Formats: sequence, structure tokens, C-alpha cells
Amino acid sequence: MINREDMLELTRRMTVKRNCFTRVAGAYFDEEGFVDGTFNIHFLKLSPGEQIRNLALAKEVPFSATNEKLKEYSFPGKNAESVELAKLLTVLNSCDLKNDAMLDVIYELVGERGLAGLSDEGRAFFLFHGSYDVPVKAADKERLWESEEVYSFLIGVLCPLEEEYEPGKPEWGFLYPAFTDRSSDPAHIAVYEADPARPHEDMMREVLGI
Repeated sequence: MINREDMLELTRRMTVKRNCFTRVAGAYFDEEGFVDGTFNIHFLKLSPGEQIRNLALAKEVPFSATNEKLKEYSFPGKNAESVELAKLLTVLNSCDLKNDAMLDVIYELVGERGLAGLSDEGRAFFLFHGSYDVPVKAADKERLWESEEVYSFLIGVLCPLEEEYEPGKPEWGFLYPAFTDRSSDPAHIAVYEADPARPHEDMMREVLGI
């Protein structure tokens, strides 16, 4: 079960003034799932307006209803593909998304496997890298200045394209590694579904291996 307070703690650092993100990368897909363009940029090099729009996309995942729209799963799964994806995400997390070759592998997985049943319109898939200095809490729950650990993470979002290269509200996404008991949990991944009644089964099964 995901602790709602843990997720809200993360979102407090997802503002323009208190930004926790270092980098954002992504790909745009046409209706057939082919990559139509990619980008990879330091978050602070975005214009103020672009920062606000991208923060809204990333924040949608941890800010969603926990254990309803945002659920935790064991990760990686039992199949070889999910194990490889876990390795890819771990490396991309450790290098702050500064590996375009590995990003291309992720985009290929999303386009060829995850978007198979979603060919009605173009999609955008964004990856955000962030880090959060988890503050120590005293026995009375008051926060101290010392950092307990640095939680480094990735947020991925899949969005419909409302206009050319303009992503709409995320329909699916994830937070990896999971943030459990205010600490990094690489054995689990938190997955977001905008509409739990219509899950993205191909993204879950064919991309994440869940």
C-alpha cells in the first residue's frame, strides 16, 4: 500500500521555486507508434512557462489518488524483458537521463509494445529525473535540517497529443523506484492510471512486465 503522505511530501518539491527535477527527456509518437521526434534537456533550461507545464505533467503521478489511481507493484517481474527494463531505468536514474542510446531503447519498447492498442491518436512519452533530500524526522515528527538520504527517481508519463507536440493530461505513468516509508524502494514501482476502469494493459504487460 502506498502512503499518501509520502507522495504529498514529494509533490511539495515539484514547484518552480522548489523544483526537484534536474532533467526531462521524451519522445513523440505518431498514430502508428513510430517515433516522430525526441528531446533531452536540463530542466532549468526550459522557459518558465514550459517548466510550469512540465511540472504539471510530472506531478500528476504522485498527486493522484493513492491505491486507487496510483498503485504499487513488485518490479521487476518474472520475464526477461521486465528485468532488462529495470536495469535500463536504474542506469538512466543513476546518470540523470544522460544516455540517449538507452532512452531510444525505452522509446522503442513504448512504441512497438505499449502503444499497440492505442493507435487512435499520437502520444507523447516523457521521463523526468528528480532527486529529493529526505529530511530526518525527530520523535515528535518535526523535521530537522539534516538529510536522511537522497532519493533519486524517475517519473514517466504517457500523454495524448492535443496539438502538434503539445501533450495533454497524462493517461498513464509511473514512479520508479517506489518511495516507501520515505525511502527508495527499487523492488517496487508505483503505476498511475488516469482511468483505472480502462487500464493500459499493453504498457503494463509488454513494457513493464507486470
